[in-house]
Amino acid sequence: MIRIAIANQKGGVGKTTTAINLATAFAATGWRTLLIDLDPQGNASTGVGIGTAAREYSTYDLLLGDASLAECTLSTNIPGLDIVPATVDLSGAEVELVTVENRTDRLRNALARDGGVHDICFIDCPPSLGLLTLNALTAADTLLVPLQCEFFALEGLSQLLLTVERVQQRFNADLGIVGVALTMYDRRNRLTDQVSDDVRSCLGALVFETPIPRNVRLSEAPSHGLPALIYDQHCTGSRAYMALARELIGRLPAHRKAA
Repeated sequence: MIRIAIANQKGGVGKTTTAINLATAFAATGWRTLLIDLDPQGNASTGVGIGTAAREYSTYDLLLGDASLAECTLSTNIPGLDIVPATVDLSGAEVELVTVENRTDRLRNALARDGGVHDICFIDCPPSLGLLTLNALTAADTLLVPLQCEFFALEGLSQLLLTVERVQQRFNADLGIVGVALTMYDRRNRLTDQVSDDVRSCLGALVFETPIPRNVRLSEAPSHGLPALIYDQHCTGSRAYMALARELIGRLPAHRKAA
């Protein structure tokens, strides 16, 4: 199972929207897909139609060892897509895990018990670089970074890359970065083009060719408990995420792709 953490310590950059729609796109193309909601807000869970009442077990139980991966995993109404949902209890995990042995390996150890059920796993991280995100980076094979096209984007990215370097040194030497996805792209805004040019000049081929545009349908979809790809598959946001998914598939190891 390929494990991709979707992380950026800045909030409001499109992490959850990216996680939901990429997971949906992969499921739609035949990948047995698992989405891990590691944000206490639980927006990824809501965004694929999993209500609070249905979340008997969550990523909190998974990290604390109170339930197995199989017990925490729920099917969604999207064929091929399963989720381990999050609840507000997860906000306490940062404190509770401090005294737990191997606290940075909890998610990695849990996912190791998947038993080949899934081909790929997307981990939606909270907007911080705390213990939850550290668990995700330790468990992941690679990192995908959504980057908002705004003035402070590169400053925040430098902090994240420093964290990745530390994780590589101490917890997960094999952690890579599969790419940076430019989000909330507005062609009418000259600053957007400037930030895009700056990011591409700094990171080169690491930046995906496909930018994700500002799109009202992307914003509306979660309120209906649906990924944008299902809510309106023809909108510009959905088309962009399908193109991004194709790019991402092209960057994954060929021997580990879905049959």
